[in-house]
Parts: sequence; C-alpha cells; structure tokens
Amino acid sequence: MAVVDADSGKLIATLPIGDGPDAAGFDPEAKLAFSSNGDGSLTVVAERANDKYEVVQDLRTEQGARTMTLDTKTHAIYLSAAKLGPPPAPTVQNPTPPKHPTAVAGSFHVIMATPAQSR
Repeated sequence: MAVVDADSGKLIATLPIGDGPDAAGFDPEAKLAFSSNGDGSLTVVAERANDKYEVVQDLRTEQGARTMTLDTKTHAIYLSAAKLGPPPAPTVQNPTPPKHPTAVAGSFHVIMATPAQSR
C-alpha cells in the first residue's frame, strides 16, 4: 500500500499488504486505512502520527473477497464473496476462457468486519 500526500503528491510510506488487492478505504475518525485482497485478507493500517503508518492487523476473510466498502459511521467493512469454482473449460464458442476461478451460482454472500482498532 502506498500512502501519498493528496496535496503534494509526495509518497509518504509504503506498507505490505496481501496479494491481489482490489479496494482501499480510509476511516478518518479511526485513522485507519484498509486494503481488501484477493488472497483472503483485509490489511488494516493505522496512522500513528503525521506521516507515520503501520500495519496493525491482517484479518482473514475469504479467498476472492476483495471488493469492499466502508461505513464510516459504524466503522464496519463489508466485503462481497462467493464460493469459487474452477476456471471455465474451453468451448467451441470460447476456446480461451479466463484462467481465474468463477463464482459458484447461488453462493454469493457478504462478510462484515470491524477491526479491533475501531471498536
């Protein structure tokens, strides 16, 4: 994760996060930043002081649960997830299908997480 000064564009910090990140969010009241990652993790970064950040949690979610939204009033994070099946097999109509897993029909669900720092 890169932390950048929005006014100057200056890079302030880089922090380790999980593989396959998709979304990021910042809770200004809790001073926490989040990265939801396809490897099944939600990285939580705390702002400790001006320009000082550190990873404070690596919450386990589910593989593929990387699309998220943050409710800054309740400090809850919502991630969409589904059971993942194998990649689609080649067909005559689609001889080169994507190589990533596909969602199993009817398995969609929402994960809610509340990091310990924001409770």
